[in-house]
Amino acid sequence: MISTKLTELLGIEHPVISAPMGSVSGGRLTTAVTRAGGLGLVGVSYGDPAFIDEHVGQAAQAGGVWGVGCVMFTFDERPGLWDKVLGYAPPVVALSFGDPDQVRRYVASAAESGAHVVVQVHDPEQAAVALQAGASVLVAQGAEAGGHHKTQATLPLIPAVLDITQGVVPVVAAGGFADGRGLAAALALGADGVMMGTRFAVTEESLGTPGFKSSLVSGATADLVDTRAFDVVRGIPWDEVYQARSVSNDFTRTWTGRDAELAARRAEIEPEWAAAVARDDTSRRALFAGEVLDLVHDIRPAGSVVRETVAEAESILRGLAGRITP
Repeated sequence: MISTKLTELLGIEHPVISAPMGSVSGGRLTTAVTRAGGLGLVGVSYGDPAFIDEHVGQAAQAGGVWGVGCVMFTFDERPGLWDKVLGYAPPVVALSFGDPDQVRRYVASAAESGAHVVVQVHDPEQAAVALQAGASVLVAQGAEAGGHHKTQATLPLIPAVLDITQGVVPVVAAGGFADGRGLAAALALGADGVMMGTRFAVTEESLGTPGFKSSLVSGATADLVDTRAFDVVRGIPWDEVYQARSVSNDFTRTWTGRDAELAARRAEIEPEWAAAVARDDTSRRALFAGEVLDLVHDIRPAGSVVRETVAEAESILRGLAGRITP
């Protein structure tokens, strides 16, 4: 068993967190990861009330140490939904993508509810803000991550964030992790665990559609592209410092780099695009994935992903310890 500041703080068995991926991380995936000894997070990124009631409610009913992941800037635009999330009394609230004022407000509110507050950061400056705001855990997400990310790579980001925190709070590594090799590497860098997205997106319990999962399993890291096209067509006001990594398809090949034109024609294009998404048309829909895609070859139960990741990391760490001579 691997014990870290993260496992001790949260009372979980394994230092493995499933990323709160909107529309993918539902109650079933969250519960499976939590029951396997990790931390499962429901992704309520864009604050849909029905999704919250169904999937946060499911995780709450299952119990254990679970949490909810919220994109801060979107909750500012949807009054009442933050209180709805907190009404389910999640033991952990994971916050991401907010400006300094939003970080301070949401951390304070979540902490007041009694939750452990996890804040995702992408550079040392964001880490300092989150630490000062009172976050109980920081997730250092490097640019290798799927979906939305900034530009600093994971390998140098983790020690840079650790230099900010000075051991005050656990630091979790994210962006580029899919198995025990990654967990062992993160621990060697000084992190207290890993958050994995793409690997958990392609599990039996994920809400990902058949087309989404098969595209990721058959895809390769070389197929990925950074794009803002899916944000523009959905009309979601993401800060331009963030790009979203997806498997390339007809939609990204047509619209990546043409943000202004796509925005101008959104009323024309969005309905057809939404209909394509509804029928799971993988040539049009978003297929968010990280640079670990070359490591994801099958659809497995989420619990086995947790257990196999930890077992592999334990084996690697024992082997490395054996290389040290007096």
